[in-house]
Amino acid sequence: MAEPVWWNEDAPRLPGVYLFRDGEASVIYIGKAIDLRARLSSYRRPGGDGRLAVRFLERDARSVETIVTRTESEALLLEDTLIKQHRPRHNVRLKDDKSFLMLRLDHGERFPRLKLVRAHSPRAGKPGGRSRLFGPYASARSVRRTLVDLHRVVGLRDCPDSVMNHRSRACLKHQIGQCCAPCVGEVTAEEYDELVARAVRILSGDTAELERDLDRRMRAAAEELEYERAARWRDRLGALRRTVEGQGVRPRDRIARDVLGLARRGEDALVHRLAFREGRMSESRSHRLRSELPDEELLHAVVTAFYGSGRREVPRELVLPCRPADAAVLEAGLEGDLELVVPVGGERRRMLDLAGENARSELARLDAEEEDGAGLVEEVRRILGLEQAPEVIDCFDVSNLQASHPVASRVRFRRGIADRAGYRRFKLRELTGPDDFAAMREVVGRSLRRGIDEADLPDLVVVDGGRAQLDCALAAREEAGAWSVAMAGLAKARPARGRGAARKAATEERLFLPGIEEPLELPRHSAVRHFFERVRDEAHRFAITYHRKERGRIQSRLDAVPGVGSARRKALLRRFGSVGALEAASVEEIATVPGIGAELARTVREHLRRG
Repeated sequence: MAEPVWWNEDAPRLPGVYLFRDGEASVIYIGKAIDLRARLSSYRRPGGDGRLAVRFLERDARSVETIVTRTESEALLLEDTLIKQHRPRHNVRLKDDKSFLMLRLDHGERFPRLKLVRAHSPRAGKPGGRSRLFGPYASARSVRRTLVDLHRVVGLRDCPDSVMNHRSRACLKHQIGQCCAPCVGEVTAEEYDELVARAVRILSGDTAELERDLDRRMRAAAEELEYERAARWRDRLGALRRTVEGQGVRPRDRIARDVLGLARRGEDALVHRLAFREGRMSESRSHRLRSELPDEELLHAVVTAFYGSGRREVPRELVLPCRPADAAVLEAGLEGDLELVVPVGGERRRMLDLAGENARSELARLDAEEEDGAGLVEEVRRILGLEQAPEVIDCFDVSNLQASHPVASRVRFRRGIADRAGYRRFKLRELTGPDDFAAMREVVGRSLRRGIDEADLPDLVVVDGGRAQLDCALAAREEAGAWSVAMAGLAKARPARGRGAARKAATEERLFLPGIEEPLELPRHSAVRHFFERVRDEAHRFAITYHRKERGRIQSRLDAVPGVGSARRKALLRRFGSVGALEAASVEEIATVPGIGAELARTVREHLRRG
């Protein structure tokens, strides 16, 4: 089966969330799974025709990102957070947009009680001040049952003020041991405060006391052969553990916090950064590096690189697996009021565990990808008849719209893996008209000459196109003097076209090689074909993203001209090809464009020359 461009067979077999992104890296769909690899596999059709079971993924998806969580509940909560954050166009969004349940404890009350609220409702209020929020909780049934069990161990009142203030005797709940009856003075304010503190500890994750109580009841019922009652206590114990387990993806406060998880294998290290802002996870990203430094010194270097340049916001709190070397220097030297935290338990520890699990999962995936990549480049060497395996492969693509502002891209793959440090964008300087062949020659030549100057030549250059594009790349190689670089042209597969005698047969992906007349067809299901398609698609994505950015920047100059809307702007660009050519044109030439006229032509020319 032909794999989709985003598919990676090394996706972790763990619970978590996956984010599909399009060619511009925008999130188009978010989902959750108990087993990420199995869930992603389900999107491929069982028939093996290479198509996807969901049309928009086949049409739009270019990459997928996974975020590992510890439990299915965390995956559910993280999915909800990310959908609200990114608002992907293919996710279902209900109009009421109800959020998960939370528990609110208002310390401003005379005898605080726990209330069930929705995370984004006005009743929830804001964390801080005299109220505290716990949650959110994925299961409403579990949190309600746990609240009942919590009152059995910590007998806080659950009646509203209007009831409590008018009681003259204790209610039934006090008689069955589920309320301490502060309404009739059965407990002092100090004793009640101690009960509140116990409830806070339990809701913060310290559930040992409540678990012991439920476990004792379960065992007692079992000893009395009351198995149905024992099963109910067992279920409540499980509900407690599911409900009050720390939610590493949804902090209870709104502190700006970054959490760095670290995974190492030999010289390879990977740091996974989870960023929490305004009470939600705002970013999850991995950074790979090579170092033999001890963890303390490595983290010192990582923190300096992340936050010392000023390009990334310095958080209020930085959670780390160990205290970095010269920690005091980091806290004093970085901007802001940074605090370095090495947690041993509680919510921050759970966040750190989540970041560490993602770091280990991503490092394992990259290691497996490298092993596959080594075998893949060896297969490329064999098919192309090269003397050595091409460890560094560059691919070029040209993007333009009717010769309007042509640009080009170069993507680099090292040992079969995308090396984003080797990506380059090019504005084409020498092109005077709509000539893709000249554009390819220019960009390949410029890249090879720079590679010679910087001793950074690739082993293989792949150009998007057939024989003509390959000949242009070969001419550029000759001009640059980079004779050691192997060349190939990659032509897309085409369906059958035409009718009758003029009908042209369908073709597979083809490689054009220097000195060989007939192209080499790549088998549909081969790993080499999938690799070359991935390389070509990445070059195309990188080029078209740059072209859209440049086109939008240039078109905005025309948008600012009074009287020029989208239709007239398109007409001007269609006639002159670029804003530069329009700027050089005379008023009379501009006025010949339909819908412009002499007066508007003068306005356009004056505006562009002033800008």
